[in-house]
Amino acid sequence: MDLILATRNARKVEEIAGVFVNSNVRLLTLADAGIRGEAIEDSNTLEQNAFNKSWFAYEQSGRDKWVAADDTGLFITALNGEPGVRSARWAGEGASTEEAMRYCLARMNGIVYREAVFRTVVFAISPSGRIQDTFIGEIRGHLLCTPRVAPRPKMPYSALFVPEGHDRALAEMTIAEENAISHRGMAFLRLMAFLKGYSLMQSRA
Repeated sequence: MDLILATRNARKVEEIAGVFVNSNVRLLTLADAGIRGEAIEDSNTLEQNAFNKSWFAYEQSGRDKWVAADDTGLFITALNGEPGVRSARWAGEGASTEEAMRYCLARMNGIVYREAVFRTVVFAISPSGRIQDTFIGEIRGHLLCTPRVAPRPKMPYSALFVPEGHDRALAEMTIAEENAISHRGMAFLRLMAFLKGYSLMQSRA
């Protein structure tokens, strides 16, 4: 089964591929599928942004493959849930990964209560377009005052966020370690289970 991931983020694809490593799913990026352009991410919810991205890829793909897209937000308790759905653009359009991390540290300067939640929403569409479903992953933790490692490319908060019950930030973990506990790993694991069940039903039809 081919699954188009509506992203051009190579690091994200590498992480997601770790979730599907023992499945019959072959992951394709937008580039692999020959899809140009980008979806508009201007919605107020992760769910709608995930839908927008997946539907954009679905319409451009020839409608013959499964398509999935995710949107992720960091919700910081002390900042009333910021940056939330604006996590990718919180530091401004075009800000680099390092700049976005430094902006987060600046906004959190002097704040003792550093709890936060990472949330990922995945939206998937079947080749026929008739099956559309949402898969959610969420993890609680806290933000470091000083990063110990560099953030992962296009993931500025990965060097700051330490999951609850752990002593290392996400960027300090291996991909396998992160997938086992992370918001994104959790959401895509649920998608994989769904696709496995779907394939099983199709084989029995």
